Amino acid sequence: MTPSSREPRIRRATILDVAAAAGVSRQTVTRAMNDMPGISPATRQRVQQLAAELGYTPSRFAKGLVQGARVSLGLAIPDLTNPYFPAFASSVVEVATQRGWNVVVDDFGHGSGSGLDAVARLAPQVDALVGYLGACSSDAQVMMGRRPVVVLDDPSGHAAGGISFDYSYAARTALERLHAAHCREIAYLDSDQEGPATTRGLAVAAAAKEAGIELTVGQAADSAPAARQAVHSMIEDRGGIDGLLVFNDLMAAGALKALQDAGKTVPGDCAVIGMDGIPLGELLTPELTTLALDLRAVGRAAVDLVDNLLTGTVDAGSEDAMLVLRHELVLRQSA
Repeated sequence: MTPSSREPRIRRATILDVAAAAGVSRQTVTRAMNDMPGISPATRQRVQQLAAELGYTPSRFAKGLVQGARVSLGLAIPDLTNPYFPAFASSVVEVATQRGWNVVVDDFGHGSGSGLDAVARLAPQVDALVGYLGACSSDAQVMMGRRPVVVLDDPSGHAAGGISFDYSYAARTALERLHAAHCREIAYLDSDQEGPATTRGLAVAAAAKEAGIELTVGQAADSAPAARQAVHSMIEDRGGIDGLLVFNDLMAAGALKALQDAGKTVPGDCAVIGMDGIPLGELLTPELTTLALDLRAVGRAAVDLVDNLLTGTVDAGSEDAMLVLRHELVLRQSA
């Protein structure tokens, strides 16, 4: 891919820009941004609000390490221990580097961190941000001011741009495959990360209802060990399950182990389909059938969208700034 022919209209806001917008001196901006005495609370609030709108943050990092990069792109990732996210991050870094951009990565999935915590850490350093931010995407855009935020997998968010996935299509495709494989007792193992049901889970339930399939649904934490335990429980409760769709490939690996533990063959006794298409699926026994995303294409789409938002080629919040990508069914041994 060649770099965009249009130069991003990006010039990092300076303290002088904020001072001019607020009609105050540079010293007043410094006091306001550092919560120093000598100015009224109303002035402090007005200056800080204008600074946020202009995307100004006094950052030693931004003035030092990032100096010389045309654009500094933030990347907020919820869990780099899940193989999906390093693969996605790698694709973003690859495409951004081709443009001469700098990428700053924040993994917020450990400890008590949240997506908004990651945005707070990244905001002083970056000109735009890409991330899996979930329910905090709108707040993330407010925190970034006029600088674009591109959120992934949150179709209801209100950021400058978004990339979502057609889970209805994915669910129909998976259920059609299981039905074609003569599966009649079909189950879905969802992640418990979004409460009673994830966006994927809702799409699977709707597709099953449309197809007249009585679906058994279970939930587990987003990990192979948790999925293994959950499938053990599903087998004990509903031993006749002969088709299983799983939230992602990592959890599907745990599901395969649970079926093996129970003495069931795959796909003979139970066909299994994962989702996301990470390389791990080819290393499992049997190799995992999956609804795969082209992660290089997802990363490319995210960086292209940021570029278009920065150049003004695409308007923030417009229909063109909201992309929808589809999975592809990759048939292997498990279904």
